[in-house]
Amino acid sequence: MSAYTSSKQFELGSTAFRQWKADHSHCRYIHGYQLKTELTFGCNTLDDKNWCVDFGGLDNLKQTLRNHFDHTVVVAGDDPELPTFQDLENRGIIQLRIMHEGVGVEKFAEFVFKTADTFVEEASEGRCFVLTAKVTEHADNFASYSRPMDLETTAVDDSPDATGEEQEETIVTTPEPPAGARDPRSARVGPNVTQGNFSDPFKGTSWGNK
Repeated sequence: MSAYTSSKQFELGSTAFRQWKADHSHCRYIHGYQLKTELTFGCNTLDDKNWCVDFGGLDNLKQTLRNHFDHTVVVAGDDPELPTFQDLENRGIIQLRIMHEGVGVEKFAEFVFKTADTFVEEASEGRCFVLTAKVTEHADNFASYSRPMDLETTAVDDSPDATGEEQEETIVTTPEPPAGARDPRSARVGPNVTQGNFSDPFKGTSWGNK
């Protein structure tokens, strides 16, 4: 658990997509929403201004996310009509974004989480991280993606041992990473930020040069 949290909301943009596997639903057709996100950040130590995250320093993150979602058509990498969408982009009709792990508000939330987590981890030099990313389609629909929680399990063996005594309770806890070290359970997209700056964090992806 983090000692401090803060949250920021902003619009991602007007996004069109379809879930081609939803053959039982009208969601298989191209449709769109004005997507919004809410990011919740965490840290154990505030900066010299007593902030968890400097909201004024998120402009590059916002632009990266809007580049992916604003006035775009987002398509799954395994969509059988992908060549059709690519042809429409080549003809200048749409701005295509391909998500190889699938589309939908849940996948959008995962994408936003991973992108934001990469950004704030570098910007804060490992001090801050993203706890949850929530993406809203409209007033009734939203989904979120969260950082995996610490795993703590308690195993109790009440069977007697060879001496007839009951076994003691055993607690297995996933240790916290050292201060300043990146949590190995955290999500990441793009290259290792220690090998370059955030100006081109998604080089080589299908949308990185858009």
